[in-house]
Amino acid sequence: MKFSDLTVKIFADGADKASMLDMYAKPFIKGLTTNPTLMKKAGITDYEAFAREILATIKDKSISFEVFSDDFEDMARQAMKIAAWGDNVYVKIPVTNTKGQSAAPLIQELAQAKVQLNVTAITTLEQVTAVSAALKNHAPSYISVFAGRIADTGVDPLPLMQESLAMMAEYPQQEMIWASPRELLNIVQAHDIGCHIITVTSDIIKKLNLLDKDLTAYSLETVKMFYDDAVAAGFKL
Repeated sequence: MKFSDLTVKIFADGADKASMLDMYAKPFIKGLTTNPTLMKKAGITDYEAFAREILATIKDKSISFEVFSDDFEDMARQAMKIAAWGDNVYVKIPVTNTKGQSAAPLIQELAQAKVQLNVTAITTLEQVTAVSAALKNHAPSYISVFAGRIADTGVDPLPLMQESLAMMAEYPQQEMIWASPRELLNIVQAHDIGCHIITVTSDIIKKLNLLDKDLTAYSLETVKMFYDDAVAAGFKL
């Protein structure tokens, strides 16, 4: 498959300002996402200041910022505040709070208020069903299914992703995100099943030039790499 054949939209995932702006400038990057964990790793200490700084440049591509309260009433307050930052902003809402309580009632409330949502941390078909029903067609929204985390447990995520897409089809304003990809193959898989979006880290984006690479040539490059490294290391037998 050639890169130009891909129909799945590629979103960049990260929290480093320079990297985010670099990804934003690439025409094939259609949106961006971040989360509190990535922001903490990047050393962000002022959440709103960072978001507004990014949004000063990124105005015409979708970008998702996440609430971080564990109380649904406060989540609603945070969501409305974040949504007001820009027309291209999607508010990330976790599928449950840390007590395992479903966020579906809050999701429905916010969707009815026309807040653009990105419901995150989803790993089961039951969660997709509840979230899709709560979102309905009230506003543009994303349903982020963490296919990579599902695969980490030894479970093939493809059947769940396909069932989710079929179920969501009645709501054209809902788009599914293939979240937490682990390898370039996941982009091809997302394309093959008709997934709308895949969030991709910079490590995987760097591998996009390998699409449609001749495997015989790739084998020879690998052989040469092993040989050159052995010579450079001065190995003797």
